[in-house]
Amino acid sequence: MSHQINDEITDKEVRLIDAAGGQLGVMSAAAALEKAFEANLDLVKISPNATPPVCKLMDYGKYRFEQTKREKEAKKNQHVVEIKEVRMSPSIDVGDFNVKLRNAQKFLADGNRVKVTVRFRGREMAHTDIGKAQLLKFAEQCGEVATLEKDPKLDGRHMSIFLSPKVNKEPKKSSKETTNHA
Repeated sequence: MSHQINDEITDKEVRLIDAAGGQLGVMSAAAALEKAFEANLDLVKISPNATPPVCKLMDYGKYRFEQTKREKEAKKNQHVVEIKEVRMSPSIDVGDFNVKLRNAQKFLADGNRVKVTVRFRGREMAHTDIGKAQLLKFAEQCGEVATLEKDPKLDGRHMSIFLSPKVNKEPKKSSKETTNHA
């Protein structure tokens, strides 16, 4: 959001707020601009929709610097949820299945969604029930850390499910323990 500053403000009257946040009252824009130059600050319109518009005395360059710094910090702290994919075939062995399961659990622990896909080739299409059972077993084994979003769905030669990480809504336990001394 860009603000109008100094000479860009064309309103007749403005409500002025000083740098400390105190009200200076309603005055003409020219008088407010004069006060800004006396204080060696910028006149910035912060609320253009108010009547009269609200302007504040501030160092605009410093304000913009701090605002971009806050935006960068917020961007750094946010986590983007990705969809990770785990692929299997209906004839997967137990050891391979467990490796895929561990990988999926690691992805879920990191807060990502997981798409588990079983790919059918050739005659395997006649036994989609094996793939469905495999996907349900996979979802059941991830049950502690994930929830199944929807039942297995066949799409062409692929059957897939989506798992999303469980959200912990348990109240945090207090670290302070009360002890009674007699």
